[in-house]
Amino acid sequence: MSNEPPLMELPIKTADGGFYDGFSKDVTITAKVLIGALIIWAVAFPENAASVLTSMNSFLLANFATWYIWVVAFFILVCVVLAIIPSTGKLRMGMADDTPEFSSFSWFSMMFGAGIGIGMLTFATAEPMYHFANNPEVIQGLAEGSTEGNVRYAYKWSFLHWGFSAWACYALVGLSLGYFSYRRNLPLTIRSGLSPLFGARLSGPLGHVIDIVAVVATVLGVAQTLGFGVEQFVAGLHRIGFGDWLLDAEGKATTTAIVVALVVIMGASTLSALSGVGKGIKWLSNINMGLSFFLLAFFLIFGSAAFGIQALFVGLFDYIVALPSLLFTVWRADGTETGDALASWQGGWSVFYWAWWIAFAPFVGVFLARISRGRTVREYVLGAIVIPSLMCFVWFTIVGGTAINLTLNGTAGDAISGAGQQAQLFAMLDVILSSGFAWVMAVLVVILLLTYLVTSADSAVLIVNTINSGGDEGPKGRPHIIFWGVALAMVVGALLVIGGLGAIQTAMVIGALPFSLVMALMGIALIKGILRDSKREANGVTSVYSED
Repeated sequence: MSNEPPLMELPIKTADGGFYDGFSKDVTITAKVLIGALIIWAVAFPENAASVLTSMNSFLLANFATWYIWVVAFFILVCVVLAIIPSTGKLRMGMADDTPEFSSFSWFSMMFGAGIGIGMLTFATAEPMYHFANNPEVIQGLAEGSTEGNVRYAYKWSFLHWGFSAWACYALVGLSLGYFSYRRNLPLTIRSGLSPLFGARLSGPLGHVIDIVAVVATVLGVAQTLGFGVEQFVAGLHRIGFGDWLLDAEGKATTTAIVVALVVIMGASTLSALSGVGKGIKWLSNINMGLSFFLLAFFLIFGSAAFGIQALFVGLFDYIVALPSLLFTVWRADGTETGDALASWQGGWSVFYWAWWIAFAPFVGVFLARISRGRTVREYVLGAIVIPSLMCFVWFTIVGGTAINLTLNGTAGDAISGAGQQAQLFAMLDVILSSGFAWVMAVLVVILLLTYLVTSADSAVLIVNTINSGGDEGPKGRPHIIFWGVALAMVVGALLVIGGLGAIQTAMVIGALPFSLVMALMGIALIKGILRDSKREANGVTSVYSED
């Protein structure tokens, strides 16, 4: 009721001694068993694991595509509407006198680095290049692939996948947790976001199940991101001269290369995670943001800046105009060549991305909440959805636009389009620069990629432990930090070995489905909680926790 204070206490039973001191055994042990079972299954029975995962993935794409499309549209609407309404947009994620812990630059750096940093280096080139050759307009005969007239469509679809939809998934979870944790003193864990719907019942088994689902989704979502990053990291090491043993005859990472890369990445990330958010993660985020701007400046100077800027404005216009339709359009296989091709394309691209962002959302969402205390709902939505999306658009048009332009004017031939997606950025550098300078830039890209990989992995380990410990934000439980660092590396390695990125993608789509339901409930709970709090404030009833 809006005349009564909201729930401001949600105790979660944690162990008060022993190996699991400070952790919820119900959540932690169950999550470890589930992830451990996946690793053992993938290693001991690789063919069976690959076959079962593929069958489950086909079933989900055939039966839940509409759900994924519509639920992500719902996430965008929730965030935007709550930010626009004056009475809800001004509410603060915290007490009245709370101020942000981090500067705007550090806040944005950590948010961007954890959320999409790795993807930028792989997909800023690869995705526009792919859609330049093929997209729904090409499938429907409205445009011709790999021609100048198809550039704007390439960016409409690239922006759809990396714009507001992606960041709304993250922002919804972060807003929900930050709002209920910092205003109502509830634990900083996923179950708190459902408190307006289920109340004190979340202290028990229902809450444990919700947090377990979040941990499993987080591990699989981050594994997807690390999988792309590891492939590109290995390609980069090969490009700068670490040896032919890194790649097989098909140009893909060898098992040995994957193991070595994961040892380096997860070793560094575990050490960073042990230092906490305010030290290792903050400094790494600032470093990779600085390197990112340097790389972007390089392409503005030496790339096709004019072509990219034109693509940015045209693509942004097309994206905004088409967004209402794009958010709700679902193509279904209908037995025709065009209909089946559109459904296949959407399943392989849009539905895959929505599942990826949803699986990534508990990790990025908890992290966003952790670093956003003291900001208003409106400020948070602007900072967590609009600004990062625009940054992604700039990357895709300046970096990817250079690749498209070099291909269009014949300078690159098929050097870029013929390379695997993990190697296209390096191939483009070879086209633009002499061999010596291209090597130097390749080294910089490898360093930048490593910092993004480490930032994402160490943040994920800390977030998993935060959920497992009932919302305790401290970097405690060193053995558990090490366990999740090793487990994450083994999930990535095992799935890459049994089926490459396709196996990771399949596992991630499956893991994302139950959490998509949790997120839908979080959206409903957030609307209910914020609207009631605005009424409470109007009626003079406190909606903010006080120790008095």
